[in-house]
Amino acid sequence: MSRLRTRDGDRERYFIQRRQTHSARSFASILAAVLVALICLYLMFEAAVKSIGQDVWIKSPEQWWAWLAALPHEASRGLVGAGSLVVLLLGLYFLFQGLLPGRKARRAIEIDRAIVIVDHEVLAATLARRARTEANVSPEQVVVAVAHGHVDVQVRPTSGIPVDAEAISAAVADELAENLIDPVPPVTVRVADTGVVGQ
Repeated sequence: MSRLRTRDGDRERYFIQRRQTHSARSFASILAAVLVALICLYLMFEAAVKSIGQDVWIKSPEQWWAWLAALPHEASRGLVGAGSLVVLLLGLYFLFQGLLPGRKARRAIEIDRAIVIVDHEVLAATLARRARTEANVSPEQVVVAVAHGHVDVQVRPTSGIPVDAEAISAAVADELAENLIDPVPPVTVRVADTGVVGQ
């Protein structure tokens, strides 16, 4: 019984973490549903108008079908090109929404009794503080960018004072480990060629 509860708890924990770290597909689903509904409503309206003997609004469903079957000869090149581009962009959008993981700029920290979600901006600020302490520079001289697969640290040293890139990389990696980031992503430290005067 305890094993079953543990498995259910792990499954629930996984889904909570995934909900907080991955973007939902609701917008893409709503957009697709609205487009399909509008097309269907329009075709139903044209069919209803034709069935009561009134003039169609634009074209009847049969005329639309004949027009589509006669493409591209029955339409101007500009119209066909613009329509094809719109359909291509919509298709690529929905394809990428379905295939890409849709990760947010967040990551989960593994703690036994809680679920902790950290924004990459917050983590970057923490790492920047550690990097500038190690490099002995001002806050304006360090920029940290955190991604899912790596951490990029850019340092502008003070003129005349050397900076040890390996020590900064080790300090940032140690800060990641202390914050329970597992696995620790690779850290890249870039030191600018030109220093900052008067910092």
